Amino acid sequence: MIEPVKLKEKVRRLPDRPGVYLMKDRLGRIIYVGKARSLKKRVSSYFQRGRAARVEQPKIRALIDLIADFDTVEVKSEPEALLLEGKLIKQWRPRYNTDFTDDKRFLLVRVDPGEELPRFRLTRLKKEDRSRYFGPFAHSGLLRKTLAQMRRQFGILLADGTAQKLPDGTWRLYDDVREELYGTENIVTPGAYRLRVEEACAFLEGKSREWLETLRGEMASAATKQEFEKAAGLRDVVFALEKTLAKTRHFERLDPTRPAGDADALEALQVALHLAAPPRTMECFDISHISGTFVVASMVRFADGRPDKDNYRRFQIKSFIGNDDFRAMEEVVGRRYRRLAAERKPVPDLVVIDGGRGQIGAALKAFVGLDAMPPALIGLAKEHETVIFPDDRAPLNLPLSHPGLHVLQRLRDEAHRFANTYNADLRSRKIRESVLDDFPGLGPVRRAALLAHFGSIEKLRAASAGEIAEVGGFGAKLAAELHGFLHHDA
Repeated sequence: MIEPVKLKEKVRRLPDRPGVYLMKDRLGRIIYVGKARSLKKRVSSYFQRGRAARVEQPKIRALIDLIADFDTVEVKSEPEALLLEGKLIKQWRPRYNTDFTDDKRFLLVRVDPGEELPRFRLTRLKKEDRSRYFGPFAHSGLLRKTLAQMRRQFGILLADGTAQKLPDGTWRLYDDVREELYGTENIVTPGAYRLRVEEACAFLEGKSREWLETLRGEMASAATKQEFEKAAGLRDVVFALEKTLAKTRHFERLDPTRPAGDADALEALQVALHLAAPPRTMECFDISHISGTFVVASMVRFADGRPDKDNYRRFQIKSFIGNDDFRAMEEVVGRRYRRLAAERKPVPDLVVIDGGRGQIGAALKAFVGLDAMPPALIGLAKEHETVIFPDDRAPLNLPLSHPGLHVLQRLRDEAHRFANTYNADLRSRKIRESVLDDFPGLGPVRRAALLAHFGSIEKLRAASAGEIAEVGGFGAKLAAELHGFLHHDA
């Protein structure tokens, strides 16, 4: 814990530049991460006399009272601050960022499998119970319309449902008027109804992923327009929705005739795709970039329906600079299977491309360039979870409850997660390295020599002036100046 006098002096030395700040408690734990257009102005606002008493929100008052120290990371621009703030929140999961992200501003959908007839209810509070949650959703009107559509499409009960139990143990879901309106079987057994719930949950999960992509687009658009507070708010919703999707749980299947388990799911996929055998090994490719920058690709591999992380691969695009998903897909698919051929290793039973007709055409072009017969190859288009074939077969939409589709979705989502993680790592590394751009007289040759010698900005910061002077092109004077520059706010 820093003494109050030294803490105020530390605040006074902060630069009037964009950056990210990390608030710590007296034990040195990071309790909040924030971004700032001006580190000096934003951080100093936390230490104004009487600030806590003037704040209305109890959580913010508690945060201010707990701050005992802080660290800062200076960056070149507000967009870089926004990206770094998000990465650090994910990395450290500070207590007060979590509180703000989970604030009761947005709606969730709750389904309790403990009910004999599970209903789809709206809530703003997520509890640690056996229920399954979807969301949060920023657009409540769209969510309510979607639930109304699901009631008609799947024959499920919402919060206002008043089902009637009949003497034989079956249930009458709706009154006569609604029965005619919804057009679904009105008298059902609990088991048959639960199958409807499974299908509706799969549909809602797909909608959640669609809305996640929409939110990401809105976040990027707000950042481009320099609406950084709006972008940060959207980013918090994206984080929470990603977290919910990652932890989603499926109901126990009550129908013993339905496939249960990875082997059955792979057999179901074999039948649906007309494969010669169940696809025991599958590889999926995904491209990730932000407006054409930091373009990377991922390849994940599943064995027997489960992640085979030792055989994951990630790629930086080498053949061109810019934003072209098709060229990027052609490059990485070609590199992957050229390597397997050179090492005399077998190709997978099924290759899945994250995307539609254009992406799968690019993958097929890669195999043509290799003069090799491709393995079974499909695309999975996100909007309606449509399976695309490289030949003249019509696109295929499997039922959302299909166990084979669930395997493809897990494979695709894992490729997407792996690509985004790599992309975020590269952005973070670039942001950290950009601090050297502000040191006068340091050209690309010397900058490259520094990073090659020390390996990272963190290790360079930890080096002494004498150790910096050992790098080619650096004398004692320049090394001392760079050392001082890197530690000017320490």
